[in-house]
Amino acid sequence: MTPMEKTRALRADANVHYNCCQAVLIPFAEKLGLSEEQANDLGAHFGSGMRHGSTCGALTGALMTIGLAKESSAAAIALLARFKQQNGFTDCRDLLLAARERGQVKKDNCDELVYQCVEFLEELLNEQAQ
Repeated sequence: MTPMEKTRALRADANVHYNCCQAVLIPFAEKLGLSEEQANDLGAHFGSGMRHGSTCGALTGALMTIGLAKESSAAAIALLARFKQQNGFTDCRDLLLAARERGQVKKDNCDELVYQCVEFLEELLNEQAQ
């Protein structure tokens, strides 16, 4: 299963709520030397913008993944720039407000942000492997 397939499965699981950070981090756990349980625990308090509307959980999960993969700060800067260019904001509060103004449901918006981050990480880590 690819990281994106795993992410989609996590986000679709109605029995367990994986926050945005966990949904980005868990699919890369094995590659990063973590168990899925460790990745789940690591990301537990980064959803909903660190539980108070700050930096998007999908973004923090992606930054954790970049760090654990021992990628350069240039990769983190590229992720932040791409995320902001695609979405206009990096804070959960602002992202959700913009989604609401567009008439987008919260889960659909958050899923989209998670998928963007996982796509970026797949590209980055696939380039590293080549």
